[in-house]
Amino acid sequence: MDTVTLEDARRVIAAAEAKAAEIGQPMNIAVADAGGNLVSHVRMDGAWLGSIDISMNKAFTSRAFDIQTKDLGDNAQPGNQFYGIHASNHGRIMIFAGGIPLSRDGQVVGSIGVSGGSGEQDQSVAEAGAAAL
Repeated sequence: MDTVTLEDARRVIAAAEAKAAEIGQPMNIAVADAGGNLVSHVRMDGAWLGSIDISMNKAFTSRAFDIQTKDLGDNAQPGNQFYGIHASNHGRIMIFAGGIPLSRDGQVVGSIGVSGGSGEQDQSVAEAGAAAL
């Protein structure tokens, strides 16, 4: 199975860090492999402590379901098909923006999870990181 390497993770994180610096918002950035396991994590200076766990769980969530966490969140609202999913997997499921599966040649090989700003900021930083793969 193809998976994200440490070298890949460093490249993804560097691109995400650059975007976070550009927008002036320190972030926690996590990259997981194809199995949803953490490969690397960075907490930028000044990033929220509470967002460390959230960034890792966004990476886990996006790989566990091969979906962007913002899209999962849209479907997890009351009355929608995935309502209550956030309570599964021992509470590790994040249903707000900032988690994106990472793909190579059409195959999901890992994921990125970003936390530390607004949902829009988290998403834009995650997108910048994902684009670097």
